[in-house]
Amino acid sequence: MPSLGPTELIIILVIVLLLFGVGRVSRIGGELGSAVANFRKGLAEGGKDKKEAVADEPKSESNS
Repeated sequence: MPSLGPTELIIILVIVLLLFGVGRVSRIGGELGSAVANFRKGLAEGGKDKKEAVADEPKSESNS
């Protein structure tokens, strides 16, 4: 699969700016950034909750 060079990226950026406008593109970028930050925060909290759940489980006793 061919990679995108700087010229292709500039052309794509110009087309996106023409289609959506500068204001909308910046708003979409901000929303995307906050979504990524919330996703990372959720991953960190999920891992912490999982570790706490494992630590809080009672030890199983064998009845043999």
